[in-house]
Amino acid sequence: MSTTTRTPAAEARATHPALVIVALALGGFSIGTTEFVTMGLLQEIADGIGETIPRTGHIISAYAFGVVVGAPLIVAACARLPRKALAVGLVVAIAVGNAATALADGYPQLMGARFLAGLPHGAYFGVASLLAASVVGPERRGRAVAGVMLGLSVATVAGVPASTWLGQNLGWRAAYWLVVVLAVLTVALVLAVVPSRPGNPDATVRAELGALARPQVLFAVAAGMIGFGGVFALYSYVSPLATNVTGVALSSVPWFLLAFGVGSVVGSWLAGMLSDWDVERTVLGGFAVLVAVLVASWWLTPTIVGALVTVFVVGVLGSVLAIGLQIRLMNEAGDAEMLGAALNHSSLNVANGLGAAVGSVVIAGGLGYRAPGVVGAGLAGLGLGIFAVALVVQRRGASRTPDVEDQTLTVSAPT
Repeated sequence: MSTTTRTPAAEARATHPALVIVALALGGFSIGTTEFVTMGLLQEIADGIGETIPRTGHIISAYAFGVVVGAPLIVAACARLPRKALAVGLVVAIAVGNAATALADGYPQLMGARFLAGLPHGAYFGVASLLAASVVGPERRGRAVAGVMLGLSVATVAGVPASTWLGQNLGWRAAYWLVVVLAVLTVALVLAVVPSRPGNPDATVRAELGALARPQVLFAVAAGMIGFGGVFALYSYVSPLATNVTGVALSSVPWFLLAFGVGSVVGSWLAGMLSDWDVERTVLGGFAVLVAVLVASWWLTPTIVGALVTVFVVGVLGSVLAIGLQIRLMNEAGDAEMLGAALNHSSLNVANGLGAAVGSVVIAGGLGYRAPGVVGAGLAGLGLGIFAVALVVQRRGASRTPDVEDQTLTVSAPT
């Protein structure tokens, strides 16, 4: 009896790519749910631990800080591990962080639990993106990565409203127990359908973090960190924008959140196709349109239709940019492409804080709730400029390479 060894390519063909992407997207759905449900349950959480809402709001920052810190450190330290095993371990960490959140009985414990829950966020999307890309051909790489990120977008439409309702009716801790259940289901699916993929046996922490020295990686991180802040400058204040500028009742705010969520889902689907066509043009175009929409928001948001369309389009562009920048980082990080994918989520969480902070400053300065959108256009414009400079630098470097090679050949040629 003869035995045959299946190569990774043969194993990928034997695995249904759609099932792999669904399994990995469920992990993204779990992460999206836990990241955003805290905002919807802030009042209930504050009452439950006996703290003020502003103080309790710091647990949102603790989660974001966990994402920023965890993404590069976990990926750099674990790059040698088999990728499927790493993905499973990160989902288990997500379950542990959310269980700790649900069990926290005071403010310090809750802060620590949310930081712990944020640590695997970026690293998970890094390894999940590589696993998804490994089961499709290079021409569908963008769509595979977008499929994983789609779980995060769908969470804003389905996971967050459902878990918020659960937390309001069964107690805020129930929302985080739901995330634990989702994480357990993700582990089961990943173990069942995701093919094994080896890690990088030559990886070292220094070599992985060395990707941070690549100019194009730094350009992409900076573009996301600053430019994506434009999305959050508007979205962070969508509730007072709707009630104070558009003039709708507080009970209508969920429709604006739904518009953003649906836009994110549409944007994830669109980003996959656009990135497979041309990832650089996708990012440039995404930033350019975002600038235009945020500037136009000054005139659009006083009407209900205009405000809903604005929020929807910003949701679309947010996903297009997030996925486009992630693929750009994967392409430019060299052997550290998993770190590149993970870094994107660190930069986007910095953008979250930056956009909200800039919006807060202009509102506190008396410029009104339309001002964050216009200031956000400035952030998006800076992101566009950074990314454009990155492409100019890259093309100049590429154009010089043949000249260097020609000179070398000329000098070494016999006379």
